[in-house]
Amino acid sequence: MKKILFLAIFALGLSSCDFSNYILEQDYDFTTVFEKSGGTETATYTEIIDYYEDLAAVYSTINLKRIGETDSGEPLHLVTYSRNREFDFENLRADHSVVMINNGIHPGESDGIDATMMLFRDLAQDSIALPENTVIAAIPVYNVGGALNRNSFTRTNQNGPKAYGFRGNAQNYDLNRDFIKADTKNTRSFYEIFHLVDPDIFIDTHVSNGADYQYTLTHLFTQHDQMGGALGNYIKTDLRPALEKALKKKDWEVTPYVNVFGDVPEKGFSQFLDTPRYSTGYAALWNTLGVMVETHMLKPYDKRVRGTYEFLRSMIDLADEDTELIKKLRAKDLKEFHSKNNYAFDFVIDSSEVSNLEFKGYEPKRIPSEVTGFERLKYDTTRPFTKPVDYYDNFTASREVKMPQGYIVPQAWWPVLDLLEMNNVEMIPFEKDTSMVVEVYTIKNYETRENTYEGHYPHSNVEVETNRQKVNLRKGDVFIPIKQKAAKYLMATLEPEASDSFFNWNFFDSVLQQKEGFSPYVFEEIAREFLDDHPEIEEEFMAKKTSDPEFAANWYAQLAWIHKKSEHYESSHLRYPVFRVNR
Repeated sequence: MKKILFLAIFALGLSSCDFSNYILEQDYDFTTVFEKSGGTETATYTEIIDYYEDLAAVYSTINLKRIGETDSGEPLHLVTYSRNREFDFENLRADHSVVMINNGIHPGESDGIDATMMLFRDLAQDSIALPENTVIAAIPVYNVGGALNRNSFTRTNQNGPKAYGFRGNAQNYDLNRDFIKADTKNTRSFYEIFHLVDPDIFIDTHVSNGADYQYTLTHLFTQHDQMGGALGNYIKTDLRPALEKALKKKDWEVTPYVNVFGDVPEKGFSQFLDTPRYSTGYAALWNTLGVMVETHMLKPYDKRVRGTYEFLRSMIDLADEDTELIKKLRAKDLKEFHSKNNYAFDFVIDSSEVSNLEFKGYEPKRIPSEVTGFERLKYDTTRPFTKPVDYYDNFTASREVKMPQGYIVPQAWWPVLDLLEMNNVEMIPFEKDTSMVVEVYTIKNYETRENTYEGHYPHSNVEVETNRQKVNLRKGDVFIPIKQKAAKYLMATLEPEASDSFFNWNFFDSVLQQKEGFSPYVFEEIAREFLDDHPEIEEEFMAKKTSDPEFAANWYAQLAWIHKKSEHYESSHLRYPVFRVNR
């Protein structure tokens, strides 16, 4: 009787236990498409999302969220691994580092997509060493439209997989040029994810183009001089060497991204400068350490994915090891940036300071082309070499501008204000109409790209003149203080001379066109009267005619010159409509 009672109680106990995880694990196969194919195929978009949905259903350490829209009509997803099952990033940041992985920005470069699927499975199943202090967040596929536009031919130089996505997104934008201008829904949703996660380290996964060499893995860290401060120094002296050492210990040689095209690496090459239009350049504006893993296009697909997997694991290990240090450096750099007097930008190669790489390449040769008959480049993979190569990874700022107390953006420029709001920029609206003296830029010179580039005709080589003016501001115009988390972002976007400023991305092009003009036969009398009333301007006018023969021979240019000197000339022409409030 006691035995029967014990069995009944035991059975009752079993029935009350939670076997859901056990049952679910038996029901799902977490072998990836990549693994099932023997390393020759990559998962489709639907297969990727289904995979993460299943992982999140089975394992409580995995969380999957839909956040925002993309141009394709499909949402973006954020998948997170948290060892302690906490998924509130506000709570996690206090004592965890956060590593964010971005996959499929160019879906034909699918190595990171497959590597991250295996990584999250292995973390969830506790089959690899688990990070103690680090949370891992990932966008499974960023360029959803490109992933859905699947083919086997557009990656002309790439050795697998069998089929893959297309570089352009649903609107045919290259998303890795869109992080400032934000023409796509993808980027605007990325903003929401990035600021929610606020990563300490950001990793973007890619496949390289260009020269041939022995390495499967290359890295492209945020340029340390452009990053500046303690974080820039940490990249150069700690993070990069530590990553290279960790991968070498695993028998994965890695070298800096081989920034050459149509030439040979042994001639020397420079670090790629990741300005804010690129993912890691954008991340740097928020004091986030950024790195791209660039696998080599000609290496077998299975080897590239395995290498990416080890790259990600090594970066996570380093983040876990230096959690406290990285957080201190991020806070320190922001504080120091706020105290600076000048903002440095337009970084160029410092050729006086050259680094040296022991580079593992292949002997190149020039042979006649069987197609064109001209000389062509060919690498001889039967003749590997290791030799010292000059590497230019030091940059210096070619320009700088005094840091303001803040900026004023009139409410009329709502496309810019919308982007600032999406980036959590603190803005203080004027509560009533106000007049104040501010620093105003006039656009003196600029060049414009002749051919379209990512939906724009960007400007470059901008020069401005500065003067102080009294401006009338309306209720609803906004003041933006520089002392905030978005400080670097504000300097990079609102200073018109900065390479990826909103001005250079054509947000203010309407001020470049004069709206009011004059009829010469009417203005002749007005011009004569104006010169009579302003003898100093007439003197300047006569001197210009004497010194400038082309001007002297052009009657309309002379009248236009006088018009611009008069009160009839509109003040808004070439006046940059964002005003600086100086300290």
